[in-house]
Amino acid sequence: MSAPRRSAAWFAAPGKVGFVHRSKLYGEGFDAGLFDGRPVVGIANSWSELNPCNAHLRRVADAVRRGITEAGGAALEFPTMSLGETLMRPTAMLFRNLMAMEVEETLRANPLDGVVLLAGCDKTTPAMVMGAASVGLPTVLVTGGPALTGEFRGEAVGSGTHVWRFSEEVRAGRMSPAEFRAAESCLARGNGHCNTMGTASTMACLTETMGLQLPGSATAPAVDAARLHIAAEAGRRAVAMVREGRGIGELLTRESLENAVRMNAALGGSTNAVVHLLAIAGRANVPLDLDDIDRLSRDIPLLVDLLPSGRQFMADLHAAGGVPAVVRELGDLLHRDRPTVDGRRLGDIADAAIPGRAGVVRPRHDPLQPAGSGVAVVRGSLAPDGAVVKQSAATPGLLRHRGRALVFDSIEDYDAHIDDPELDVDETTVLVVRYAGPRGYPGMPEIGNLSLPRRLLQQGVTDMVRISDARMSGTSYGTVVLHVAPEAAVGGPLAFVRTGDEIELDVPARRLDLLVDPSELTRRRAAWRAPEPAADRGWSRLYADHVRQADTGADLDFLVGRSGAGVPRRSL
Repeated sequence: MSAPRRSAAWFAAPGKVGFVHRSKLYGEGFDAGLFDGRPVVGIANSWSELNPCNAHLRRVADAVRRGITEAGGAALEFPTMSLGETLMRPTAMLFRNLMAMEVEETLRANPLDGVVLLAGCDKTTPAMVMGAASVGLPTVLVTGGPALTGEFRGEAVGSGTHVWRFSEEVRAGRMSPAEFRAAESCLARGNGHCNTMGTASTMACLTETMGLQLPGSATAPAVDAARLHIAAEAGRRAVAMVREGRGIGELLTRESLENAVRMNAALGGSTNAVVHLLAIAGRANVPLDLDDIDRLSRDIPLLVDLLPSGRQFMADLHAAGGVPAVVRELGDLLHRDRPTVDGRRLGDIADAAIPGRAGVVRPRHDPLQPAGSGVAVVRGSLAPDGAVVKQSAATPGLLRHRGRALVFDSIEDYDAHIDDPELDVDETTVLVVRYAGPRGYPGMPEIGNLSLPRRLLQQGVTDMVRISDARMSGTSYGTVVLHVAPEAAVGGPLAFVRTGDEIELDVPARRLDLLVDPSELTRRRAAWRAPEPAADRGWSRLYADHVRQADTGADLDFLVGRSGAGVPRRSL
């Protein structure tokens, strides 16, 4: 005889305890079918009008509910935080761990046997997966899908990537402010996350590769009817997983995370994926570190021709067959035998997929960029614990570079001075912005893709080496070294760089070095004083006091690992 459902601890409880639990849901309009032992599946909905990427998830939730009901389950929908990178300040990343904590505690505290997670914008996907991984219930993820491809004056344009390009064109005097304003409504044609290979698209594709999403879920446009078909099937599969007793832990393994790292390289995916995958691995108790990410990426060519590393858009990738098409092309470079929420193995899904539009997913023998073009991890005297650089979006000639540092202690200071025509800067200068890491900002914002000095833009300079302990948007491009660890705010070497110091970057050799005599650095370290905490109360203070460094995923130190799905003690 099978074990009783987890929800039975609430709904089948004897005496007044069960009475109260059932009575209140009767009052909400549910009937006795909710209490007859069928799987109770939660719908964790990150819908919010404060998050444009997720603003359509109410309709998606309705489709999930339909699927749960059709499969003989009972659906209970609940809201979660919604982290919209486009509106939240100082950065949505500050709240990723809070959302993960909320999801974890909500799942554990309530009568749920399984859950369907509705995510979308950058941080909602990793936050939900982190929270669910800590609990371990049967889990299916549905991301909200990318927005439609925009068009401005006859050119296809991508959310994120073209914002950076257009803003630099305005500063260079090649685009008028009126044209810039006119482009605003052309990049956002409806609901959905960025339509380029930014962080939201990257994390959607990686979670599908890890087996957490159904085939096509990562790439189907937000407004496509396929999005609702996928959502309904996700509800059905969640009920099946509860009956099979298959928790998320069966999917989040070392092999599935290795698949995600390699898929990120093939996609030209976001550097943010590094910090999110490390955090997810920490919650799942799976060993994964920066050296693994560098090693696993080295023999993977760039196969997917999408902005910012290529030319096309997420709708094009969907038409080309989506993630299964990339999995098929990668072949034996992936662990094809990994299980998925679909019920089939990853390789079987790829083999059964119908070929789509040609030219978006390149063959291994003719890649967009050769093997080793993905995210690289550099270390050295400036980044003892590592930093990352997205090679596929960088200028090849700058991947080996030596230049004089120009240092700023805040992004505000940088913005206030970078367009000064008298600023001592040229195209060989290495631009440095610090105190923007997990603890220092706090939250590690997406400011690392620094705007270039106006004078150099007007001269035709299009890229420079930029270094920061911050992050950058996955839609960004350029030779940008990010996530420098330890960060400046905790006394990492980045705190001791001075304007005029020479810095040497050698990505092929995986080095980032500050060319200053060690005895001088010792003197600077002794004179350095830690900055005042960036926050003095509430979540921000808790975060700053407990956040780990970027090289381990920037989770909170007391949240790493699993807590389990055990039933909490009674409340009545």
